[in-house]
Amino acid sequence: MNSATASDWQSDKSAQIFHTVNEVYGLSIDPQSKKREDLIEEVEDLLKKYIQEGDRQAIFLLGQLYFEESRYEEAFLKFAKVKDTDLQALYQLSVMYYDGLGIKADCKKAVEYMSRISTTASLKTEHLKYAALYNLGRAYFEGFGVKQSDEEAERLWLLAADDGNPKASIKAQTALGLFYCRPDTLDLKKAFFWHSEACGNGSLESQGALGVMYLYGYGIHQDTQAAFECLKEASERGNVYAQGHLVTHYYNKKLYSRAAELAKRMSKYENIAETARVTDCRIDYIRKGLAIALFYYARCLQLGLGATQNSKEAQYYYSKAALLDPDVVADLQTEVNHGIL
Repeated sequence: MNSATASDWQSDKSAQIFHTVNEVYGLSIDPQSKKREDLIEEVEDLLKKYIQEGDRQAIFLLGQLYFEESRYEEAFLKFAKVKDTDLQALYQLSVMYYDGLGIKADCKKAVEYMSRISTTASLKTEHLKYAALYNLGRAYFEGFGVKQSDEEAERLWLLAADDGNPKASIKAQTALGLFYCRPDTLDLKKAFFWHSEACGNGSLESQGALGVMYLYGYGIHQDTQAAFECLKEASERGNVYAQGHLVTHYYNKKLYSRAAELAKRMSKYENIAETARVTDCRIDYIRKGLAIALFYYARCLQLGLGATQNSKEAQYYYSKAALLDPDVVADLQTEVNHGIL
């Protein structure tokens, strides 16, 4: 494990466990004067001590610490010990079975555990209920462990979204916004409603989607100023799909230098999976955002708009965009052919 500063520790997911341990056990361990690995070791030793004294909550907390440290085999053993009395442990086991973390993926067991959590009546674990309902909806949408069903996915996501409740599943609210943008389940007014709710509750992905809806008048009257504000803020927060459409906005406004500059920065993105993890945005939309940006960058290079003309480099970025999302590039090329772009 690499050394890290106190600030690194504060931004790390494992820090949540550290703060919880401090709160639960009335401790005051100061992370400012210790390296990350020393803190991990200290918290691990403390939790083991509490476990020996019969504290079952410490079993979950140690499992969660192992989980955040990607020590999945050890995490699984801890969660399994308390899964019948601790819904948090049961939820984490379901996640591990769903994604095959430290154990062989088992979609049926993942769905079984999530189903158990979704029926909880405890206000203390209500947040887990919403999360479980979202994941069950995802399972039905993808046909993972159950028969694929758009209807059941929609029903479960509506329950998880709880009419926009900020304490419910914000992921379900965003999922509904995207669900109602699909050709098979198209309802742009509903899509706009759910993206608005999710955005208001902090969803970065829905903020970008709202910008696009305002930009083209999908489900709402067209408003380029509102679109720009949404896209700019979402872009600054790391939404790649929003960044791609912000490039489009700049290009259409003939702000070619801005379009080329932003697109060029985006061309440096390499690890799409890591970007998806950090921003909590879907990989397919990240790919779409990058494809849009690279196509417009290639256009700028081809025509010498906001960038030095370079036909060879333009062709490189056209090809790269097509590899990322051929459908997006086909649509943009059609606009070029018809003189729209």
